[in-house]
Amino acid sequence: MGFEHLGHTADVLIKAWGKSLEELFEQAAKGMFEVITDTSSVEPREGIAISICGFDLENALYKWLEELLFYHDSRNLVFSSFRVSRVHEQVSGGEKQVCVEGVAEGEEFQQGKHEPRTVVKAVTYHEMKIWSEGGSWYATFVVDI
Repeated sequence: MGFEHLGHTADVLIKAWGKSLEELFEQAAKGMFEVITDTSSVEPREGIAISICGFDLENALYKWLEELLFYHDSRNLVFSSFRVSRVHEQVSGGEKQVCVEGVAEGEEFQQGKHEPRTVVKAVTYHEMKIWSEGGSWYATFVVDI
């Protein structure tokens, strides 16, 4: 379980992994917030429940990360803990969807307490890929900075 930031010409390419899809989504979120700040200094004071559905696995990851970024942008929250309780398929209106349910915990960004790193403007589909290999799940994606 983990993540790493890989070289990219203009933005940040993130590779995340976990033993389950739930762990993968948690690590992808952690990887994105490590671009924004040092998450080790963020206390889990407030929990935000997130429930999204996408038309496929990549779209669900995109929406999960975008929802977290929305709370960062609109409420100045930074997160350090991510617990995804469920990634599952469901049918709605005859269409298959991939849904994610989880909680992000963190607090309001405070100058002096939290290290300001790089502003993440958006999650992109550029180089986004999710795959399973050797009993683990992996994803790569680029965040626009």
